[in-house]
Amino acid sequence: MRDRFFCCSQKFCLIFYLLVISLFSSCDMNQSDQTEITFWAMGAEGENIQPLIEKFENLHADIKVKVQSIPWGAAHEKLLTAVAGQSTPDICQLGNTWIPEFQAIGTLLELDSLIAHSASIAKDKYFEGIWNTNIIGKNVFGIPWYVDTRLLFYRKDILASVGYNSPPKSWNEWLDLSYKIKNLSSPQQQKYAIFFSLIYNDWAVPVILILSNSGRLLKNNDCYGAFDDPATMEALRFYVKFFEDSLAIRSMTEVSNIYQGFSDGLFSIMITGPWNVNEMRKRYPELKDRWSTAPIPAKLNFNSIAGGSSLVLFKNTKHPIAAWKLIEFLSQPEIQLEFFQLTLDLPAVKSAWNADVIRQDREMAAFYTQLEHVVPTPKIAEWEQVAVKIQEHLEQVVFGRISLEKAVVNLNKDVDRILEKRQWLLSKQMIVGEE
Repeated sequence: MRDRFFCCSQKFCLIFYLLVISLFSSCDMNQSDQTEITFWAMGAEGENIQPLIEKFENLHADIKVKVQSIPWGAAHEKLLTAVAGQSTPDICQLGNTWIPEFQAIGTLLELDSLIAHSASIAKDKYFEGIWNTNIIGKNVFGIPWYVDTRLLFYRKDILASVGYNSPPKSWNEWLDLSYKIKNLSSPQQQKYAIFFSLIYNDWAVPVILILSNSGRLLKNNDCYGAFDDPATMEALRFYVKFFEDSLAIRSMTEVSNIYQGFSDGLFSIMITGPWNVNEMRKRYPELKDRWSTAPIPAKLNFNSIAGGSSLVLFKNTKHPIAAWKLIEFLSQPEIQLEFFQLTLDLPAVKSAWNADVIRQDREMAAFYTQLEHVVPTPKIAEWEQVAVKIQEHLEQVVFGRISLEKAVVNLNKDVDRILEKRQWLLSKQMIVGEE
């Protein structure tokens, strides 16, 4: 009996052992059947994307997505380190102004053939100016994920008090309105028409004005500064005039908080982006119906800058098809709308704007109009360095330390130096994608 007991016990143990091995083997087989792709996403996007990733994985059981959320402040250096170490992710979120840099060093995968065979991604589904930020040379290197631009935030009640029941639509109206708002000043309180953010190194406003006047920023295949272009100079004089005539705040000591300044009526207009719509609503709900948004006043056009982020694939991805499926999924209108509800990032796909949650939102809806009139900043790797120099030199003019004419001479010289490497590479035809 004892031997029989041990025999039965041994058989039971053997059967149990075989079942466990079989179970783990089955799990290993299922895991090995999955393709794992890595996705780097920045800031709030990386923090909020997981519900959509889970939805994607439910539709594609054969694909596992590993998301790494990276703070914007560390993203650029981390990406360059990954490029150097050949450890880039399969799919990545890139700010639109970063795409030229990473394309120039030959790390991004051209997407033209994937787009040509896609049922969900096509150029005409996106805002033209935003789509164009992803085109370098003749090829597409990114798919717009979310968009932003800058336009007017204005106090409806203050504008109405000086006879403007709608926001200015031209530069002449803008100046006229600004002088009228300034005249509301009293000995107790100075009133300004507009806030331009010198303290935040905000190069965007002068660049927007240049674009609105069809001026040039760079010339000769984006190798040299063109800030002495007549249309550009006219736009810069217009910008500086706001400070010279005390229509815009020159000293940042007068503004401790832009939201407070806007609420108190210290200034009635500011140029900013969609992220501030909900900030204003959250901070000052009592201002409801007393402020709104509107496109940039026109000179020769209504242009503003094309912003936002795109999704790119790196050349060394081992799973381009699986990664592309994720891009297609994130580009579906209903998913774009869900992403907006998770992050408040504006949809890149135009049809997503038909949803009531955006279309009936007065302040957000104005961005659609502006997004129909956006253009990319120069698509060069050095653009952010150039942008900093624009602000640095204009700040000297605003504070009366130098004339605009002299500042532009100095700005062109600095920009030419920044672009020396580009000049040399293009002379040798060594920049990827350039002709």
